[in-house]
Amino acid sequence: MNLPPQALHHDDPALARTPASRTGAPSRVVKGACPHDCPDTCALRITVEEGKVVKVQGQPEHPSTHGALCTKVSRYPERTYHAERLLHPLKRVNAKHEPPRFERIGWDQAIAEIAGRLQAIAARDPQAILPYSYAGTMGLLQGEAMAGRFFNRLGASCLDRTICASAGGAALAATYGHKVGMHLPHFAESRLILIWGSNSIASNLHFWTFANQAKREGAKLVCIDPRKTETADKCHQHLALLPGTDGALALGLMHELIAHDWLDHDYIARHVEGWEELRTKALAWTPERTAAECGLTADEVRGLARDYATLAPAAIRLNYGMQRVRGGGNAVRLIALLPCLTGAWRHRAGGLLLSSSGWFAPFKNPALERPELRAGRPSRTINMSTIGDDLLREASPDFGPRIEALVVYNSNPVAVAPESPKVVAGFQRPDLFTVVLEHFLTDTADLADYVLPATTQLEHLDIHTSYGHTDVLINEPAVAPLGESRSNTRIFRELAAAMGFDEPAFHDDDEALLRQAFRDDIDLGQLRERGWFKLPLKEAPFAEGGFPSASGKADARGADYVANYESRSSAPALAARYPLAMISPPARNHLNSTFVNVKSLRDIEGEQVLEMSAADATARGLADGQLVRVFNDRGSYACRLDVSARAREGVVHGLGIWWRKLGADGRNVNEVTHQRLTDMGRAPCFYDCLVEVAAA
Repeated sequence: MNLPPQALHHDDPALARTPASRTGAPSRVVKGACPHDCPDTCALRITVEEGKVVKVQGQPEHPSTHGALCTKVSRYPERTYHAERLLHPLKRVNAKHEPPRFERIGWDQAIAEIAGRLQAIAARDPQAILPYSYAGTMGLLQGEAMAGRFFNRLGASCLDRTICASAGGAALAATYGHKVGMHLPHFAESRLILIWGSNSIASNLHFWTFANQAKREGAKLVCIDPRKTETADKCHQHLALLPGTDGALALGLMHELIAHDWLDHDYIARHVEGWEELRTKALAWTPERTAAECGLTADEVRGLARDYATLAPAAIRLNYGMQRVRGGGNAVRLIALLPCLTGAWRHRAGGLLLSSSGWFAPFKNPALERPELRAGRPSRTINMSTIGDDLLREASPDFGPRIEALVVYNSNPVAVAPESPKVVAGFQRPDLFTVVLEHFLTDTADLADYVLPATTQLEHLDIHTSYGHTDVLINEPAVAPLGESRSNTRIFRELAAAMGFDEPAFHDDDEALLRQAFRDDIDLGQLRERGWFKLPLKEAPFAEGGFPSASGKADARGADYVANYESRSSAPALAARYPLAMISPPARNHLNSTFVNVKSLRDIEGEQVLEMSAADATARGLADGQLVRVFNDRGSYACRLDVSARAREGVVHGLGIWWRKLGADGRNVNEVTHQRLTDMGRAPCFYDCLVEVAAA
């Protein structure tokens, strides 16, 4: 039978609701770092009273955090002390197609039984075992440091971690040589900022602070996004292009730069490869053709090009939403070439930022995960974005052995992976052995054989880089682990010991891992004293070229517009049945599927909604607030309709990513997304999706 909630979670459920002591005991302040998949990577100031965290704030001294946190992370204590927090190991006692039932077991039993199952599978073929993880924490230690060692020694299949940013990452690498860009604070000095594919107020709050500073100094802000976001509300101009047409818009801007000779010919000649090829392609994209493809007006294309050429220094804050379509990689390449054509890189307040993570590469220790432990054994790679199909595949010479075991940590694939009907079917396989390290009974944990309680960021040591700024941050443990929760590093150390892995790499504690994470260039003493360490980098990194590519130049060769898989122009027969293009950006108070179960945040969001224009709602006889069904050939889900000016005609927004079991019908937006991959980077095409909507 099902255990009562207190047996699964807190021994005393009231613990989560007990206020901090007010006895006058002195407070203790601990330096921390936000662990979540966000470019801001904030430095935290954690206040502890009598062994309990009572407040999480931004470090006011940190240059990019400057004391401010988003609504989500400021409520981190509510998540850590949540009444439904998992604090003991659990073992499944019923079939996976039934509502989940677990029993509480001890750690020794859990580790021994899991190790035994993994050993039996590995004896047949270790590649039948697959780790599945992503950015539930962005920390180097609790992410892959010990986990990578464990799976390398085991000889398990490798995971291609593509679900968020690999199309854009591959595009930056192809264009600049690495994931690099301008520095965050310098946006405050820009005269024009294109906020392209980013709802910065919701997902990049600290960039918005610098953009707003530039705005107060007279800069023009332009938002380029299919959705009229909260960020678009605060910009001078919003261009609501059709999903997946960003590459066409970039080529249309290039057409105007060429036609009006708004080019830095010297910069192009010295620092760009493949210019003539790109020039020929761009000249075919007149403002009229561009406007027709993007759903804009020709004057909007001309005006944006004029602004970009004449308001200097001009900066582009590109984000990952626009690369989640078939042509996402090429779109990033084309946009990344724009500052090379105008010479915007000559200024420290000019250029582009998509990701700064490549700046850390020379400083990080590439051997942290001990790849040598694989000892030359063969390994296949499974794409995390196609896990639905791959869990249902039989063994074959091309695919290799059937996946027999999954170890899931820092991820919730049943909620977040595309085409979830197949993902659910794969996880429900009775012969699949699944272990999940988690804080809560998520959709994925509900389908596990064993659930192991993991520590939160307030309870363990970690070290962080960023993809939005260039500081290394430390996260010190603020309190002891709650209940029987254990850090990811400890869990994988104990699994390694139970499987007889006795290499010295498995005896490194977290302090040792911390010392090994970076080369000697990073001053750990200064890092721990201040809470962060700023990388020593040039202020205008590419003023004289010097891109981290093989040639030192930006590479334009091969970059071109690639249309969506699913659109009116590329798939007219499909569009006749499913005429609405759907994108699924995150709800403002969720971070992918994280924080969905934090009641105060869920109360703000209300429920899973679909934003639709008034014209599209009227054409379907639908009313605001009505329960509707969103569907295509892959599946359907129910949600509440929000008839909203945020949606342009022909495009709907399925705000996500809700836990399936919290949805109106136990499903979420990924019922209708597909598993086809992007043109570069092998990434998913979440925003390349046609649907229809009807009354539920």
